[in-house]
This record gives sequence, C-alpha cells and structure tokens, in this order.
Amino acid sequence: MGHKLKIVGLLSAGALAGALASISLQTAARGSLAPLPLEELQQLAAVFSMVKSNYVDPVDEKKLITDAIAGMVAGLDPHSVYMDAKTLKDFNEGTTGKFVGVGIEITQEDGYIKVVSPIEDSPAFKAGLKPNDLIVKIDDTLVKGLSLNEGVKRMRGEPDTKVLLSVFRKDENRTFQVTITRELIKTQSVKARIVEPGYGWVRLSQFQERTVADFARKVEDMYKQEPRLKGLVLDLRNDPGGYLDAAVAISAAFLPENVTVVSANGQLPESKFTYKASPQFYARHGNDPLAQLNPATRKALSTVPLVVLVNEGSASASEIVAGALQDHHRAKLLGSQTFGKGSVQTAVCLDGAFRMDNCPTAALKLTTSRYYTPSGKSIQAKGIVPDVMVDETEEGNLFAALRTREADLEKHLASGQGDEVKDAAREKVREEARKKLEEEMKKPAADRKLPEYGSDKDFQLQQAIKQLKGQPVLASKTQVERAEEKKDN
Repeated sequence: MGHKLKIVGLLSAGALAGALASISLQTAARGSLAPLPLEELQQLAAVFSMVKSNYVDPVDEKKLITDAIAGMVAGLDPHSVYMDAKTLKDFNEGTTGKFVGVGIEITQEDGYIKVVSPIEDSPAFKAGLKPNDLIVKIDDTLVKGLSLNEGVKRMRGEPDTKVLLSVFRKDENRTFQVTITRELIKTQSVKARIVEPGYGWVRLSQFQERTVADFARKVEDMYKQEPRLKGLVLDLRNDPGGYLDAAVAISAAFLPENVTVVSANGQLPESKFTYKASPQFYARHGNDPLAQLNPATRKALSTVPLVVLVNEGSASASEIVAGALQDHHRAKLLGSQTFGKGSVQTAVCLDGAFRMDNCPTAALKLTTSRYYTPSGKSIQAKGIVPDVMVDETEEGNLFAALRTREADLEKHLASGQGDEVKDAAREKVREEARKKLEEEMKKPAADRKLPEYGSDKDFQLQQAIKQLKGQPVLASKTQVERAEEKKDN
C-alpha cells in the first residue's frame, strides 16, 4: 500500500508540476512575485493522493480541491474567502440589498457565528437578536466547526420557511432559542427625518448599490420639509460597510470637490489608489446619484453643521466616511471607537467573467490593500477615534471595553504602521467592565434594553443635537481610546 501511495503521489505531483509550467510563466510575467514553491506543492499533491486513496470512505476529488482552496484563503485573514456558487449567489444578493434569509450581519468568534448587527426591520431584528449575540446552533446543527459560509448557507433558504437558532447572549449569560421565518430581505439602508425644528437625522445602515440614490432622495425630501436646517446628524452606528464607491459618494456630498476621501496601498500597482470627492471616483456608468439633488440642497450639504455618530459596529466603508469627514474638519464625531476594518477586499471571478453578478461557478474575495484616511492614518486594527466619546445611555456605556473589534479577530491584519503594542490599561478597563456586567445582570432584562436609534430616547442622538446647538455634551466617563494590541506574525 505504501508503494502504491508513493507511485500515485509521484504521478499527481508530476501532473501538477506539468500544469504549473504555464502558471509559472504567468507568475514570472507579473514581475514582482516569487517563483512557485514546487516542493511544497508536491507535498500538497502527496496529501491529496493519500486522502483520496486511504480515507475510510470515498472522497470526491473536486470537494478535496475546493476544501484545500477554501482553507488556504481562510488562513490569511478574517475577510478573505473562497466563494462557491451558492456563496457567490448570496454575496451578489447581499450587495444589491436583496436576499432571502433572516437579516443579520455576522462574523466569527471562537468558532461560533457572532451577530455584528441585525439589519433593521428584518426578521432577526423583529425577533430581538442583538449585536454580540453568538449563534451556537442552527436547527439541529452545532455551529462550532462550521465555516462562516456554511453557517450562512444554513440560515439562508426559501421565503416563508423557518429556521431555529440557538443563541447565547453574553451580557445576560443565557442561551435561548428563537424561530425565525425567512423573508426576502429588501434592506432599507437609509432613514431620515427631522428630529426637531431645524435639525435633521440621516441614518445609513449599510452601503449598498441603492444607498447613494436613496440618500439623495431622502435628504432632498428633508430639505423640502425644513429648507433652513441648522444642523444635521449622520448616523453610522452599527453600519458594517459595503461598497467603496458609495462611501466616497456620501463623503463627497459633504466635502469640497476633489479633496482626498481615502487612499489604499497594497502589493500590486492596481491595489494602490486614491479616491477623491468627484463623480469620476464614484459614479457608475456615468450616473451620478448626487446630481439629482437640487443645487441649493447640494450647497447646503456642503456647509450645514454636521455631527457623525459612530460605535464599535461602524466598520469599513462607514469608517472611510467618518475618517474623511474628521480629517477634513467637516464634522465632529461622537460615540465610540469604530471597529477597525481598514482592508480592501477585491472579488475576482475564477471563471473569467468580467462582472461578479455574471460569475457562473466560483470566485475569490481576497484582501488586497489597506485603507488610509486623507491624513495618511491606517484604519486597520485601529478604527476611528471620535472627537467626543459618548455612551449609549445616560447611565453609561458599561460594556464598550468588552465588545469585539477587528483587532480581536483571529488572523487579523496589523495596521502596517509600526508594531501593535498591548495596552495593560485596557485589560484593567476590561476587568472593571466585567464586574459592572455582573452588576447589570441583576437588573430586569427590560431595564437593559437600549432605545431604538432615532427615537426620542436615543441618548447619543440627543448629545449630537446638543453638540450642534453648542450646548454642553455629556461625555463618557468610562470609555477610553483602545490602544493597538501586539499581533504575532
């Protein structure tokens, strides 16, 4: 048997080496990349042959190769992923703002699915799921050991079908079950209203294909209702990000033309770029959604006093907007230090299709760059620090130090701007937060529920309005800037 394995392994390695000849030529043509490691690839071929020949049950060759690719990519960082046909379909649906599912933005923590934030008005939102909830079981399947993609697949399905989720809520130290009926999720990524005479509130829950057009329409309606706004609150709390061009467009609505919004730097020339506040950097197919704004409204947006609300759930594209408005001194930022996802993912169809929505079978979403604010600061594993730290409630923001950010994710990228240093003071703050959590647990659950964003009980929104009026703001007494932590490479 050992001799047979050796022969099969050599044949596989030889075939692989032959197939790599053309790939090596392509790699050499790229110029800056190192030659392919043939010895390691021969090992890969040998393992493939051993598994194929010796595993207790027959294994599909295509599945072995797909799993090898998925594992290779997953080992890079939390945001790089291999997408098979089903995952690719879900990816394309999510970016357009239409998909069938429960309606949550998720990541992974300790092998479980972690809720970053429920999509507003989705089945998950109505069922009461909250940020930081851990999904430990989907129907009869334990989540531990599943990839994030596998978890997503099990929660997606046909409209009007049910899924049973077992959820562990850390801040209440309890596990409960909730049955959610899947729906076609048409995410409304923009909400807007006049909070009080002279002051408006615009909330972006995600940066999707329709976000900029919806933003322009709702802001126009707001100015028709209140032509002389004295101040505006841009609410990016729990906004997980989305399309880069949408973030650039929203930034451009408030900034002078042609100023830098964001830059990026990566290994290849195409991963190094600078986007500015100009239609050429965000208009798709020549269509500028901001052009539908009345010239008077467009001018008002560039001058109206502006406050931006952010928190630990504000990530990626929302951090680009917050960083640009802060660096150009266009807005004051209130809330909590943001998530810190400052990396660019490029989606490439592996079948050669030009458009991702036409990609037939598989694609790769690969981290290719780091984002930088206009002043050159890296967002990655740092996030944006608000000008004024403001708690979620008048009683405090007791659990801010315990909340997960990019720097907490396994295999996260370093910022690329010097070593990340572990902050001993933060561990002390975390311990204090744990003790406060124990005290908070003694209160009735209803007393711990945070108010709905945009409501008259939204404490952070109230402080933002005070900031716009020039009144004293009740700054946090518990939150501190979270220092970078050392990353072992």
